[in-house]
Amino acid sequence: QVQLVESGGGLVQAGGSLRLSCAASGRTFSGADMGWFRQAPGKEREFVARISPGGGYTYYAASVKGRFTISRDNAKNTVYLQMNSLKPEDTAVYYCAAEAQTRTVYNYWGQGTQVTVSS
Repeated sequence: QVQLVESGGGLVQAGGSLRLSCAASGRTFSGADMGWFRQAPGKEREFVARISPGGGYTYYAASVKGRFTISRDNAKNTVYLQMNSLKPEDTAVYYCAAEAQTRTVYNYWGQGTQVTVSS
């Protein structure tokens, strides 16, 4: 059974940093694009970042570009999201996704991890 498990969320002050991890099990995703999404209370889920299988190509939402960095370790079947200069508007549940079909359609999703940024 395929599982994606996020970790690393928490409460941080504005301007701080967090590093999210997403560990995949059940199969390898070394040949697939992986991504991060987030959903704030009362809002729709939105794209945050995406990374190609080898890590050579990355894509970011305009709202996080320059502050967030997506990376992956295929040997560990894990994808990361380094979040710096966090803002209160980054507060959301962050979801890991694997095997992109389109920009927003992925075959597998994690359960999410809460990130709260206080002002």
